[in-house]
Amino acid sequence: MKQKSLLASALTVLALSAVPAAQAVAAPARITSPTPVPTDMASSPPMESAAPTESMMPGESGSPEPSGAMTEPFGPGCASLPTSGAGSPSEMATQPVATAIASSPDLSTLSKAIDQAGLTEKLNSAKDITVFAPTNAAFDKIPKEKLDKILGDKEKLTKLLGYHVVEGKKTPQDLAEGELTTMEGGTLKVKGSGEDYTVNDAKVVCGDIQTSNAVVYLVDGVLKPK
Repeated sequence: MKQKSLLASALTVLALSAVPAAQAVAAPARITSPTPVPTDMASSPPMESAAPTESMMPGESGSPEPSGAMTEPFGPGCASLPTSGAGSPSEMATQPVATAIASSPDLSTLSKAIDQAGLTEKLNSAKDITVFAPTNAAFDKIPKEKLDKILGDKEKLTKLLGYHVVEGKKTPQDLAEGELTTMEGGTLKVKGSGEDYTVNDAKVVCGDIQTSNAVVYLVDGVLKPK
């Protein structure tokens, strides 16, 4: 019995000495238990640095650029154009070409000729044309009797005005040198550079005036078809 009692005591001591070791092993598991993550964060994807969009690139504004900017008319005759309101380049740019010509003080004779030839609607509805527009001073070079006769003959007047119109919006570079086919069927000889251009024998006094459907070049002579 005594031996059994000693054996039991020894087993008890061994069992008690094993408890701290077991607790030491189990403790890290309790300490490293994961902290609960809030559900809204757990469901969100990892944050990434946002790449700049095209409209917000450095040096650019957030607003889109206009498709095209209005060009500035050139030439000594441009000084006579109104700076605002009717007949000004900014106002003419919003109007079809025959309406724009009618608003210009320097083109009243041409506007009258367009009206008498019945070409107002045709010019206003045309798409992308160039008009070489004789100024009032250009028409004044024609003797009054002869001019009145031209204005009174619709067929001849229509042919004359058609000789001043070509297809396409011609830039100054298009007038450097060469020939342009008119809507009347004839040809115009153009040449020049910078701000100095001629059409046949007439000089461009104010060029590159934009309208909603055309570009206008004011010339100091009436162009005469053969």
